[in-house]
Amino acid sequence: MIAYVSGTCVFKEEDAVIIDVNGLGYQVFCPTTHSILVNHNITLHTYYYVREDAILLYGFESREDLNLFNRLITVKGVGPRVALGIMKKVPSSDLVNAIEAGNHTYLKTMPGVGPKMASQIVLDLKGKLVSASSNAPVSKFDGLFEDVAVALGDLGFKRGEINSIKTQLHESRATDINTLIKQALKLLAR
Repeated sequence: MIAYVSGTCVFKEEDAVIIDVNGLGYQVFCPTTHSILVNHNITLHTYYYVREDAILLYGFESREDLNLFNRLITVKGVGPRVALGIMKKVPSSDLVNAIEAGNHTYLKTMPGVGPKMASQIVLDLKGKLVSASSNAPVSKFDGLFEDVAVALGDLGFKRGEINSIKTQLHESRATDINTLIKQALKLLAR
């Protein structure tokens, strides 16, 4: 396994860079290459991918991005190419927030992600990314929503139903639990 590649960037494409390490050029696929400068030293944390017809390196400027990539590819149907496409389109923090909020609509806008895959990503990764990322803040709303979810669960609603209205509740900007529960009941009654 190759944990990282450190050397001079000698060539840059839209989705990959070539890094010279002691005379050996490694092609590394990256979600973003705009911050990487040609003829400058760089270190990329890598995921080493082997398949029947190719050996590929996927590189990330931070360990946190590599960890997010590793989590994404554990989801059924999400391979390295789809995960890289997702991470290329949005900042990692936005992606984590969308998954934690259960925002299927947002996830469906990612390349290669349809309704089923968006649901699978949320199902498999929700709650796992915040603990994996020490920098991911838990908002006040998330704490309130958990209280609302417990109350609604006690009333007999299933967690999937409750999670489906999280974005709508967040958009209401309500800041007290009683208002959130009333709004949730109205949304779930539809």
